[in-house]
Amino acid sequence: MIRRHGIILLICLMSGLYAAAQDPDQLLREGNAQYSRQEYREAEATYTRAIELQPANMKARFNRANTLVRLSRMDEAVKEFDEVAFRSTDNAIKAQAYYNKGVVYSGQNKLDESITAYKKALMMNPADSQARENLQKALLEQKKRQPQKKQENKPQPQQKKQQPQPRMNEKEARQRLRLLEQKEKNVQERLQKERSKNSSGSGRDW
Repeated sequence: MIRRHGIILLICLMSGLYAAAQDPDQLLREGNAQYSRQEYREAEATYTRAIELQPANMKARFNRANTLVRLSRMDEAVKEFDEVAFRSTDNAIKAQAYYNKGVVYSGQNKLDESITAYKKALMMNPADSQARENLQKALLEQKKRQPQKKQENKPQPQQKKQQPQPRMNEKEARQRLRLLEQKEKNVQERLQKERSKNSSGSGRDW
């Protein structure tokens, strides 16, 4: 009798544990506890089990996306935030998903994408002051970068290529040399005539 009762008790305990493991809300609470202890890998696995049992559980999806951010799996996190924003019927959750997506993009220095995400967050929740502040910062940073981009895209003036001087053949070189020699000879003759004229002229009386 004792053994029989013991077996029944053991079976009951195992059934209770199995039922708890199959409860998405229980898994959500377990994942939250793991997340708060910074056990992000375990939390991600727990949230995933909850989603498998209840794909429409937006809280589990949202928390899983946040866990993926902690694990530096940004692309997966963005996809999960998109899924939450698309499927959720709760504007508050939609706004939070868009906001967190904007934060991820800001961290990746993707200003255009972050601005779009913050704007969507404000459409869902116009009273979100943090989303508004982040949007203003992103717009200001975008404005600062625009002149720099224009400067980078401005075509640089092309430097004129120096035309190579045509090479002279041997005949042309000799002709030029003769011309130079003749010019020098003419200059010397002119100077000689001027000297002769000055030496034969009368000097002035003072």
